[in-house]
Amino acid sequence: MKRAIVLAIAAIAFAAPSVAATQTGPVATACKDDIAQYCAGKPHTGETRACLEANKDKVSPECKSALETTGHGKRMGKGKGKGKGPADGSAPQQ
Repeated sequence: MKRAIVLAIAAIAFAAPSVAATQTGPVATACKDDIAQYCAGKPHTGETRACLEANKDKVSPECKSALETTGHGKRMGKGKGKGKGPADGSAPQQ
């Protein structure tokens, strides 16, 4: 029983890095080099995006565009999603 648990944990540990390495969304694709340069070692979760946002003035134009037109950037009315929500993060007025 104990051995089965150890093997299961080992399998998860080996699978986790490969799952993170296969991220293919617009930000992961456009920001691949920027992630390696500015956010190496960050897990491909919200931490990576936060790192890219914190370094937005340094990232490539393609990466900056991806950040502004997807996820939080799109909801905040930046980039192509402009006008779809308040830039200050408050709830839209009805």
